[in-house]
Amino acid sequence: MTTQNEHRSNRKRPVWLIILGILLVGAVVLFALYQVPAIHDRAYFYMTSLRSRVYYFFRPPSASTFNPSEKSTPDASVAATLTALIPTPTPTLTPEPTTGTAPENTLAPSLTPNPTAIPASMQLEGVVQEYQRLNSCGPTNLAMNLRYWGWVGEAIDIEQVVKPRLEDLNVTPQEMLAYIQDHTEQDAILRLGGTGDLLKRLVAAGYPVLVERGYVNIDEEWKAWMGHYGVVDGYDDAQQAVHIPDTVNGNIWVGYETLQKFWDEFSGTYLVIFPPEQREIVLGLLSDQADPEYNLDYTLELFRQRSESADRSEQYFAYYSLGELLVMKKDYVNAAEAFDKAFEVYGWLPVEDRPWRMLWYQVGPYEAYYYTGRYNDVVSLTYKTITDASTAALPETFLWSGRANVALGNTQTAIFDFKRALQWHPGWQPALDELKALGVEP
Repeated sequence: MTTQNEHRSNRKRPVWLIILGILLVGAVVLFALYQVPAIHDRAYFYMTSLRSRVYYFFRPPSASTFNPSEKSTPDASVAATLTALIPTPTPTLTPEPTTGTAPENTLAPSLTPNPTAIPASMQLEGVVQEYQRLNSCGPTNLAMNLRYWGWVGEAIDIEQVVKPRLEDLNVTPQEMLAYIQDHTEQDAILRLGGTGDLLKRLVAAGYPVLVERGYVNIDEEWKAWMGHYGVVDGYDDAQQAVHIPDTVNGNIWVGYETLQKFWDEFSGTYLVIFPPEQREIVLGLLSDQADPEYNLDYTLELFRQRSESADRSEQYFAYYSLGELLVMKKDYVNAAEAFDKAFEVYGWLPVEDRPWRMLWYQVGPYEAYYYTGRYNDVVSLTYKTITDASTAALPETFLWSGRANVALGNTQTAIFDFKRALQWHPGWQPALDELKALGVEP
């Protein structure tokens, strides 16, 4: 005999089944919608922003500092091994320049002379503004610049090569240069120490210029400094500004002085793209800066002077840029000293003004400290960088942490680091090479 309670249970069961079915259908629909790129990108942006806001509320990244614990000059035992460790610089016949004029034997005298007059304003047609996905200003700006020269593709095509995972927090100018040369029919030149006059010269000749600069997002709750790319495709002396089809803010004008200030925070780094047959024309426009060794020496001297004269608010960037340039020269002892001074100034800055994201973009301190035998400083600095980020999608940082841990004899920790680098940048050759050297399969 069926009881009254069983009758009630039987009547309720279909209701629960219907509710469960609705929930399952809803979940399937939401999952399907999430696969739509536009919806996925927007949802990912909001989820990541929310996670970051919560993380940084409880762990303010600008509150932490880095205090180097080791000597800037290695002791005798370390110095004896550095010669074997330090990569050999590429030989060059370029003499060491000390002024802004082109030295003898550089490329400049034999190249096409510069235009005698630059118009007061210029706006190139063909760089079409596009909004970026999260963490993708590099690929998006590169795609915009390449399309100007007839390239057919999307920013996501570039992402799949230079940052297979969307979370990866940075793409370097060197990675973009390699993409251009390996995956397109165009050519490009990467240089340092850019100025407004040089920008105008290139743009007036029909060449947009991709610049790397500092940026403060006023819409971000904590308004923290970050790195950002932009394509300069126009200028106007009347406004004293350049035009940038910005991937975050749309088409904007940026004052000459403002651009130079933020541009100098990345040593005035710029990338010029062009058809291969126009290489000599571009080199002629660059004049004495065409030769890469001259360009590096000239920029190094510029920032050596700037580090000594900049006011406190910009002195951190000046010392940091000096360190980066010295790393490029493989002068690791002096680079380490420059970075030590940069981190000292960093500790003096007001907490809200500290550019705590810098090591997302430029990892020179790791290299300088590593090649001066300061392995514990590398581990400490990489740990700070990783724990300061709400999402530790920093393959370069894990790579250097792993290298330092190998040197310290922490092999298992190093293996973990290299595998984390591959987690954020699948197939990345430097991390694969490190694991191979340890006899480990990725």
